[in-house]
Amino acid sequence: MFVDARQIEQNTTLRTTVCIVGAGVAGITLALQMQRMGIDACVLESGGYKSDEDTRDLYRGENAGLPYSFADGCRSRYLGGSSNCWGGWCRPLDPWDLERRDWVPHSGWPFGLDELKPYYERTHDLLKLGPHNFDPAWWEAAIGRADVRRLPLSGESIRDTISQFSPPARFGKLYRDALAGADRVQVLLHANVTAIESDTHAGTVTHVSVSTLSGKRLRVVAQRFVLAAGGIENARLMLASNRASPAGLGNANDLVGRYFMDHPRLMSGWVHFNQAWSRNKLYDIKYHYQNAAVSAHSTHISSQFALRPEVLARERLLNARVWFFSMFFGEGSAGAEALIRAKQAMLRKDQPGYRLSRDLLTMATHPVDTVGFGLTRLLQPRALISGVRMQAIVEAAPDPESRITLGDQRDRLGMPRVRVNWRLGSLVQRTFDRTFALLADELQRNGVGRVTLDPPMEGQPWPASLEGTWHHMGTTRMHDSPRHGVVDRNCRVHGIGNLYVAGSSVFPTVGANFPTITIAALALRLSDHLARTLDDTARAAGVAPAEATPAHSEEEALALRKSALAAPDALEGEPT
Repeated sequence: MFVDARQIEQNTTLRTTVCIVGAGVAGITLALQMQRMGIDACVLESGGYKSDEDTRDLYRGENAGLPYSFADGCRSRYLGGSSNCWGGWCRPLDPWDLERRDWVPHSGWPFGLDELKPYYERTHDLLKLGPHNFDPAWWEAAIGRADVRRLPLSGESIRDTISQFSPPARFGKLYRDALAGADRVQVLLHANVTAIESDTHAGTVTHVSVSTLSGKRLRVVAQRFVLAAGGIENARLMLASNRASPAGLGNANDLVGRYFMDHPRLMSGWVHFNQAWSRNKLYDIKYHYQNAAVSAHSTHISSQFALRPEVLARERLLNARVWFFSMFFGEGSAGAEALIRAKQAMLRKDQPGYRLSRDLLTMATHPVDTVGFGLTRLLQPRALISGVRMQAIVEAAPDPESRITLGDQRDRLGMPRVRVNWRLGSLVQRTFDRTFALLADELQRNGVGRVTLDPPMEGQPWPASLEGTWHHMGTTRMHDSPRHGVVDRNCRVHGIGNLYVAGSSVFPTVGANFPTITIAALALRLSDHLARTLDDTARAAGVAPAEATPAHSEEEALALRKSALAAPDALEGEPT
């Protein structure tokens, strides 16, 4: 059920079995599993049912590294978390993404892909994906269209891969009814965790302190605590919780916040297709993204190119994914950008401050660019496509100096704002260069077309066109040793008996695949671990979700819950 934390009595203590901080993909997945397993849980979500400016402001901070956007439009601080601004891309990690590679310092997971495979299978229902099949030949046959064909590849250096698209699943909307009807799970909205409190030795978490922007204070006591607030906020909370440990909770080895990673993205080169391949939709992001023509079994798919694992080892490169990017008439114009934003609004992607009326005015004042771009994207006339480029995302190498720290400024709750120092080294540049070059050679050698490459990037300043993909990863990395990781293989913080971390902040290495499906798989795995390790006596006791203390009579407790449950309707204007 849902409770508005602003309506709870001041200084209330809530008691539960599992306390989950954050209601994004990881947090909601955990909550649904706790309900299914009959385990009492309390989920603390900073926002409400929809975005609001005051809550969004809590994400803002200082950029201290490469030019990088990490707040507005990149994360969503309300029910559903970053699934509210997610594009829906899904593909499991490659086996070698989890392996130690001697040319990639700090690489490797504590376990291999076989550990995650059963959980990846379970994510398909959770994320509303299609068959658990990522074989390119199978999907090509299932689609059966002349304009959705695999390219002829020699197999010497390049392979093609398949990603599936979630609709995308907006977890706050998709699972809202399930959470509202849950009798073992309580979701507190507008509940901001400001501190994780522990005993004097910082070996056990005793409770979390919670504040609302309206001034209410409360705390939650639990047997187990799980941070599921995202790759930046998980580190921020641990660093700011420094009452028992001056360096921050779980930070005895100065690792919390380090190894911050995102997938860098760049375009390069021009592809001049031979006639037979000029209209193929399978590999072009302008055509394969959520396109009914590139779908089968009620599932939209796309294809990307990747280097074969033996080539990665021989060339000592990171992993990467490459696709084509058709440049349409009006590309980059004000009218085209307004049209793209309008489409994203139709897909319910969170865009802070978005106003359709403003974009409609922009489109009306730039009719040629708007109509030309829209018709080119819809009808795909070759005459209006100015060219085709290659676009890649590359695995970020783990770098301890790429990190999240606390800044000097504070937000409205008194929490230190974050300072984000995103760094990328020469290995990332070389991976971009060699991946583009090897793909160009493959396309030319197999008669697909000729490629004009941009100058190499290695050793040069990063171009202004470099951008991240808003995949915040690595800041509480997983490792069996506390000298090299913040959490162990079960996502428990080293040295703390009852604190766990969920989400992409635990990724030690990140591959070149989209992280949401792996976030969901790890959350399912953590749910099973929590169920196995929770005290059987406490679970059998059947304590009501998040009981309030000091004790009320049954009538008073019921009235308190009813008033709290009624509050979101009145204040949000939306039904529970």
